[in-house]
Amino acid sequence: MKQNSSASQKDYSWPELPALADWQETLEVVHLWSQIVGKIRLKNMPWINHCWHVPLYVSARGLSTSLIPHASGSFEIEFNFIYHRLDIRKIDGKKASFTLDSMSVADFYDKTLDNLKQLNLETEIYPMPVELPDPIVPFPENTQQAPYDAEAVHQFWKTLTHVQRVFTQFRSNFMGKVSPVHFFWGAFDLAVTRFSGRTAPKHPGGVPNCPDWVMEKSYSHELSSAGFWPGTGFGEAAFYSYAYPEPEGYRDSVIKPQDALYNEDLGDYLLPYQAVKNASNPDETLLDFLQTTYKAEAVNGKWDREALEK
Repeated sequence: MKQNSSASQKDYSWPELPALADWQETLEVVHLWSQIVGKIRLKNMPWINHCWHVPLYVSARGLSTSLIPHASGSFEIEFNFIYHRLDIRKIDGKKASFTLDSMSVADFYDKTLDNLKQLNLETEIYPMPVELPDPIVPFPENTQQAPYDAEAVHQFWKTLTHVQRVFTQFRSNFMGKVSPVHFFWGAFDLAVTRFSGRTAPKHPGGVPNCPDWVMEKSYSHELSSAGFWPGTGFGEAAFYSYAYPEPEGYRDSVIKPQDALYNEDLGDYLLPYQAVKNASNPDETLLDFLQTTYKAEAVNGKWDREALEK
């Protein structure tokens, strides 16, 4: 069947992200805000393997917790990056919200917990940031005012919707255990992970301000994981892919497109966002990166590809 040319072209129009230096302060403060919201979900959710009870999810308006169970009624928290609000909604129809603009982490923390209290959703969270290097400041004590670049945040969210689409397509071609496409607020990245089905060596931990046991549970089984950083992790917007444990020969594999490279310091394959955006077919370019980095793990790690792949 012939594709609709206008729809096809629309799919390929990826957003222009601002240079990291132009919105880094906003990125850093929104990262911390997301940790506060993520910790509320974490506190109220039952444990799910590999910490899958932790992430946020790309929504039609921004980033959402999805439905969270609570004794006084299930609820959802959503960063609305269209109208720039934090919205809290309960299943009984009650809701609370406040505007996202220039404010400190402490202000966001207080407003969020106050809104929860208004809705009878009191939740106590561990008030320290995670997966960030020292020095770190508890949320209630981080009173430094931070700018909020609404347009940059909006473009970031629009980018996530494109990444979500391609990651979901990539996810669909795997019969084995595979994660949802989810947004981890620890490292502030959208990710999807495939598993071989075999257990992995104990993870050594060592992630800044994160208990080692969290990494041990997250990396309990062999995996190939890919994701997108908007500027965290690498210093510019980029896609990444890595294997745990990394098999011999992995870093010497042929990876597409040519702009992809293996970063020795991170232990990841990297592909700059700009290389995808500027490609004649961004979706296909990103899928090539996802598929070839996965294949590097599956072939060198001797995964049972016949059983795991469609």
